Amino acid sequence: MTFWFAARPLRTAAPLSAALLLCGCMVGPNYKGPPVAAPIEAQASQFHRAGDLFSSAAPAGRWWTSLNDAELDRLMEAALKASPDLAEARARIVQARAGLKHAKAEQLPTTGSSAVYLRSKGLTSLLGGQTAAVSDAETFQIYTADFDATWEIDLFGAKARAVEGVRAQADAVLAGLDGAKVSLEAEVAQAYVTLRQLQHRLALSRHDAEIESRMLTLVRQRRAGGAASDLDVEQLNTQLQTTEASLTPISAQIAEQLDRLAVLTGREPGALDGELSGIGPVPAPPTAVSVGDPAALLRRRPDIRQAERKLAQSSASIGQHTADLFPKVTLLGTVGYTAPSLSHLFDSANSSYTVAPFLQWTPFDFGRVRAQIAEARGAYDESLAEYRKTVLGALQDAETSLARFGRERDSVVSQLRVQASAERASALQDLREKGGTASILEVLSTERQRVQAELGVLDSQAQLTNDYIALQKSLGLGWSDI
Repeated sequence: MTFWFAARPLRTAAPLSAALLLCGCMVGPNYKGPPVAAPIEAQASQFHRAGDLFSSAAPAGRWWTSLNDAELDRLMEAALKASPDLAEARARIVQARAGLKHAKAEQLPTTGSSAVYLRSKGLTSLLGGQTAAVSDAETFQIYTADFDATWEIDLFGAKARAVEGVRAQADAVLAGLDGAKVSLEAEVAQAYVTLRQLQHRLALSRHDAEIESRMLTLVRQRRAGGAASDLDVEQLNTQLQTTEASLTPISAQIAEQLDRLAVLTGREPGALDGELSGIGPVPAPPTAVSVGDPAALLRRRPDIRQAERKLAQSSASIGQHTADLFPKVTLLGTVGYTAPSLSHLFDSANSSYTVAPFLQWTPFDFGRVRAQIAEARGAYDESLAEYRKTVLGALQDAETSLARFGRERDSVVSQLRVQASAERASALQDLREKGGTASILEVLSTERQRVQAELGVLDSQAQLTNDYIALQKSLGLGWSDI
């Protein structure tokens, strides 16, 4: 249903606008923040599975510096500056901010202007409201200039709710950038740790193959002398072939991690081969780890902030659709000038204007608007469930990471005991060999056990560092101090 009001002098427009604005209100729910999704954890002074291994002090944002690896620090800074993933996320922020500016501009009048110059012969012209005949020999010209404005008064807050929703969307995109930083830092650190682990594994596996090759030579000599069987030779040969076969996939995995790090830092595959080809130590986590408390995690994690902003956006959408139940008022205004000469175009005698309030209302839409409101409420309920799911998932992620890190510390201690025992056994065999009570084959066998124990420690220590990295990611660290 549409109503046009008769044109009025300009002096009536301002009082009408003021009256309409005073009647304006914001319909729909006013968002007051998310509900408490985890009331017990939100009030807890420490994480449930933190125990005595972790401190409740506030953790550092640039957590990777605690690994004390200068090469990792350089890779991390390069990734934060040149990562394509972060560039993509920053581009989305530019789009979101532009969308917010556009939504704010929709609250303001829309203006336009036009100008026409007409020149003709032998036509009938309209000058000053009187018709004048122009002969074929005469030239007729006319100048016109028009200025118009259209303004939909936001009586029930539809446009304000739209701005509210777009602002929440922009905040969610910003949280997405923070989340991309957290994920990128964890991925770079894990790729680097895996690279160093594989490089050490390749060196140890080659040493293991050398020991097995020497053992095979000795067993073949013993078989020739009748002191060993063909079965002994074949068993040792199988072991040697298995060890040598493992070297190729390890080398391929090293190349994979090098290329992965190159791409993460915004470079082409192979760009880091020369820089990282040498064997470096596997970074070790600090002995004291600060994790803060659950409430700080809930405020800090980007995915929780993003889910909360999407919830706010869904709430604003309800109000935006609710406003469609009520009338819309638009003010239309036009000012025009018409004259036969450019010098007199803007004389007051040649001006005209029109002001027209425009009322539009559709009270009988057969439930279309109410269906849209119900749909928006359903979307809000979905966002609410997604928010609660995100909160609980974040807490589970943190608690699981804490438990894994604590258990892996115990595993490292056990592997170190195994290694210490293997080293003592190797030293004792060396003494026995020098005393003539042990053969070289026995010494080599014991040395191989020591290498296997060292491999176990290597894998356990690398897993501990990766668990530390996963813990920092689960805490939502790494975006605020960049």
